[in-house]
Amino acid sequence: MKTFKIPSLLLVAISFVVIATNAQNSQQDFLNTHNSARAQVGVANIVWDTTVAAYALNYANARKADCSLTPSGGSFGENLAKGSGAFFTGVAAVNLWVAQKNDYTYTSNSCTVGKVCKHYTQVVWSNSVKLGCARVLCNNNVDYFVSCNYDAPGNILGQYPY
Repeated sequence: MKTFKIPSLLLVAISFVVIATNAQNSQQDFLNTHNSARAQVGVANIVWDTTVAAYALNYANARKADCSLTPSGGSFGENLAKGSGAFFTGVAAVNLWVAQKNDYTYTSNSCTVGKVCKHYTQVVWSNSVKLGCARVLCNNNVDYFVSCNYDAPGNILGQYPY
């Protein structure tokens, strides 16, 4: 009887990890996390767009070999992130960008000196109404690369995000 308990517990633990991490990488998870941040500042929800999502996936797949946070240079707005381990989910990536809110000052439309906040302003950019995101495992089998793209692009010089 004891021989079945350890493998069964291990199987349950592995299943929980797989379910928990997959549950934070879906289209709806990306949308919910973006829209929660947008709602906090009174910006309308962003919607999923298959064309933008295909672009995000194609670019993420192109970065699998080196997992480099190099901008794609495309016509969409873009946020990129990289993290290690299965717990670096799509939601975790979006939350990293949203955490930059602490370094953004709306009245001056600027970031705290020495800080980055343009990932956050892209998330909440009111003219960005379409979203597509992708998360891929890099070839090193350790890091995950996350790309979210936005139509229309945000962070237009001289304009406020909302």
